[in-house]
Parts: sequence; structure tokens; C-alpha cells
Amino acid sequence: MAELKCGVDNCSYNKDKCCCKGDIMVGGKHAGCCDDTCCESFAQRKDGSYTSSLEHPCRTISIDCEAVKCVYNSNYKCHAEHVDIKGGGANSSAGTECSTFKEI
Repeated sequence: MAELKCGVDNCSYNKDKCCCKGDIMVGGKHAGCCDDTCCESFAQRKDGSYTSSLEHPCRTISIDCEAVKCVYNSNYKCHAEHVDIKGGGANSSAGTECSTFKEI
């Protein structure tokens, strides 16, 4: 599991830069750079509240990953020690990215 820092302030799973979903999916099957990836698990926050699948946010998380050209991807699982998801005030998964992506 990777240590995840979520910079997508507008995601309903983000609490204190941690993801409260339990696991995420990074998209980008044909990604050649960070801009070609996204957090498929993104859910836009409504009314200033967050949605939690976990009772307490966790700094480490299981990450499934479709970005097969990333050095950290092994059998569709991310094996990076630390992952940064960025996207500020995104309103869809297309506005997010895995900034840890590194092409093989």
C-alpha cells in the first residue's frame, strides 16, 4: 500500500489531504505523462461535507492502476511508496491526475 496525499480539495473522499475511500483506481491506460492520468474514484463534494467509507482517514491506501506505462505499476497495482493525486477544485475525474506517474 502507498502513502497517499490527496490534493483534490473538491473530492468528497478527501479529509485533511487523506483519502477516506479505502482504495482508489488511477486511470490512464495509454498515459505517457501525469496529465494523461486521473483518479477514477473521484466524487465531487456537495454542500461542504465529505463521504467516508472508513471511520478514520488513513495515510496509506490500496491503489489499483490502469497506467501500465508507469514504472510503479505491477499487475495493475501501484507499488510506489508515496503517491500524490492533484486536481485542486476538480469537478470530474478528468480534472485530477496522479502526479507520481513516471513513464517506463
